[in-house]
Amino acid sequence: MIRNDESGELSGHCRHKMKYKRTVRPHRVTKATNIKNRVSIHERPAEADGKRFGDWEMDLIVDKASNAILVLMERSTNFVLMEKLRQGKKAKPVAKAVWRLLLPYKGEALKTITTDNGCEFAEHEWITKQLNVPIYFADSYCSWQKGGVENENKLIRQYIPKGTDISTVTDRKIKKTQYKLNERPREKLNFLTPKECFYKFIS
Repeated sequence: MIRNDESGELSGHCRHKMKYKRTVRPHRVTKATNIKNRVSIHERPAEADGKRFGDWEMDLIVDKASNAILVLMERSTNFVLMEKLRQGKKAKPVAKAVWRLLLPYKGEALKTITTDNGCEFAEHEWITKQLNVPIYFADSYCSWQKGGVENENKLIRQYIPKGTDISTVTDRKIKKTQYKLNERPREKLNFLTPKECFYKFIS
């Protein structure tokens, strides 16, 4: 086991330097009040288990000045979409960015979206109206309930490290990062790429 190597030499060759550990957290259902009419993840259909095509997760990558990048990920294929937000974490601009990115996939490729309770997603009802997609909110302090996009954020940090001033990151850099992630073979996909798997479902 790499963790048993006291010298730390082996962990140095791992992508995350073994910083992340799996821990068992107690289950806590959240009754958040910061978002009007939020729908809990516990009301999400059972078939939206990450194996069905068309279920998405969304999150923001934020810097110290609240500059942000919107990240959307289709759960079954790990296909990712990214966009730099010009107005930070304001809810309506975030909602419009979600709409722009997902509009081409409205329909069978867009069945659910799961996110956290950040106030930047307060305009979830507007997104639902525009895209005809239900949005479900994870419990507070339960990032594992949207673990796909959380893991994708860690991969993004290989290209846009923590501490980066996002206002200096160009749109070209963000699209290049998106391209690299979607062309990156994944073990869960039998070493096919997210792009290959995603577009098998898109006619």
